[in-house]
Amino acid sequence: MTVPIRYREDETFVLNLGPQHPATHGVLRVKLTMDGEYIVKAEPVLGYIHRMHEKMAESGSFGQFLPNTPRMDYLGALSYNHGYVMAVEQAAGIEVPERAEYIRVITVELNRLSSHLLWFGAFVLDLGGFTPLLYAFDDREKVLDLLEMVTGSRLTYCYFRFGGLYNDIEDDFVTGCREFIARLRSRMPTHYRDLVTGNIILQKRLKDIGIIDADMCARYGATGPVLRGAGVEYDVRKNHPYSAYPEFDFDIPYFPQCDSWARYLVRMEEMEQSMRIIEQALDKLPDGPVNAAKVPKIIKPDDGTYYTAVEAARGTFGIRMVCDGGKGPYRLKLRSPTFSNLSLFGEVAEGMLLADALAVMGSLDLVIPEIDR
Repeated sequence: MTVPIRYREDETFVLNLGPQHPATHGVLRVKLTMDGEYIVKAEPVLGYIHRMHEKMAESGSFGQFLPNTPRMDYLGALSYNHGYVMAVEQAAGIEVPERAEYIRVITVELNRLSSHLLWFGAFVLDLGGFTPLLYAFDDREKVLDLLEMVTGSRLTYCYFRFGGLYNDIEDDFVTGCREFIARLRSRMPTHYRDLVTGNIILQKRLKDIGIIDADMCARYGATGPVLRGAGVEYDVRKNHPYSAYPEFDFDIPYFPQCDSWARYLVRMEEMEQSMRIIEQALDKLPDGPVNAAKVPKIIKPDDGTYYTAVEAARGTFGIRMVCDGGKGPYRLKLRSPTFSNLSLFGEVAEGMLLADALAVMGSLDLVIPEIDR
């Protein structure tokens, strides 16, 4: 709970949370000014692993940057892969076959499930519960097996190509998807809802903690589950439809409580919606090619500025690309959802107990390499 802070400056002390600390989930440093166990000021410090992705994109060809995209948000790699190929396809006027669009959606939603499962296990572990991590990783392994079947990778997927996919899916993959969804649905009531969501200890740790309302989200540009946990029904897949998403019926989970509990509930409900989308895509999967007929080996779009956005696991991932007729972008600006979500942490954490601040940080679902891109 946040309380008004009355303190003497000569009695405060500075505590460094990270950059090597398990609760920061990466090399993030948060400089905390403390009055006892209460936070007077929180200052996130970034830049420990900055890798200059944008400059690398501008120094090579469009195709050479493809393997960089999954190395930003390595837990939701396919959404970033998807956003980048969409930007280049828009600039170059490349039409993607319908079957490829459906398969893109299936694999992206599987990746969203694996990302949320990892967040669920790590989040509850940060709050002191170990067993849910084992259940979450057991289910996540099934997703990784499926994605490895088609991409050849288990983490940093680079499966999409300009105009389509690296390869088509086979019947074993379709069967495996259906079996996984049936398994996860059967485990949700017992392994997730009864054990964790219905746990009074978890609820006490999250309810009314870390209030982030719609106004704060607007001021900092927060998106994704953070925004939907503030009661705003916004999802790029619905509000600005792309790929094959307009073909599917699904809901946008949002909750008005604005606290860490609401952000938890959003992600748990999103897993159900991802399963709905995958089932519909499998049922309606069209026949045909998975790559455009004519894609030039060297892509040189006309001069212009292009923008695309996708709904990644942590919020809106935007790509603004300026082309000048060359074989690579003149300028590439990557809009990182987690950077905006982390930016509001300093305001939220003021006056909060350190233990509660860690719960709030976990509810933001931070991936630091995506911030330090």
